[in-house]
Amino acid sequence: MPRLEVTIETNDGTCPASIFTPAGGSGPWPGVIFFMDGLGIRPVLWEMGQRLADAGYTVLLPDAYYRFGAYPPMDASAVFADPDKRAKLMEWVGSLSRERKVTDIGAYINFFSRRPEVNGEKFGATGYCMGGHAALTAAGAFPKSFAAIASFHGGNLATEKSDSPHQFATAIRARVYVAGAIEDASFPDEQKERLEKALTDAKVDHVIETYPAHHGFTMRDLPVYSAAAEERHWDALLKLLKETLG
Repeated sequence: MPRLEVTIETNDGTCPASIFTPAGGSGPWPGVIFFMDGLGIRPVLWEMGQRLADAGYTVLLPDAYYRFGAYPPMDASAVFADPDKRAKLMEWVGSLSRERKVTDIGAYINFFSRRPEVNGEKFGATGYCMGGHAALTAAGAFPKSFAAIASFHGGNLATEKSDSPHQFATAIRARVYVAGAIEDASFPDEQKERLEKALTDAKVDHVIETYPAHHGFTMRDLPVYSAAAEERHWDALLKLLKETLG
């Protein structure tokens, strides 16, 4: 079926979302939650959601910015060239506290688990940029709900703050794959080492890699996009999901 527009009721309102399923399939399929990047919902994410679905999954793509109402698809060049637009975007990103993320993810899980297109008791999750942070947050907050967690060019995954995702590593039961970028100020070497130690100490099955790319390397509508890194990401993500969800 084509992209299905749905709404999810949360503690703070109604969250628009998209569901993708394999083209021409009859399902149900294992479920994967797709956590968006900082530029929000736009066509490139829909394309990625369908590509992931066509590998044999039902994919849920929620709009994490739903508290701010509807907005047109963002253009990276226009946003970052305009100080006012950039400040507004940073306000939106900064509004997503751990508490908000956790309550939203709980709503996503409750919604997704009741969908007829989804089978299995556990989900996978993949996230990009701030969505990588959300994916690791989901792993620690809802260990019984996730079998696989992937984070691509995720930022601030292992800061010194008490709400950093790595602080909750002992709760994680999913297999975890993290791909950072060499050029990424939001995930420097010290954070990579801190995350590595936290996951290892917690005996979490995991891989952390660094791609020779820039932050945002998976997104074809960004100037930092890398075709080679994007394809490497797809190979790693689909391998992880196949080995954990089938």
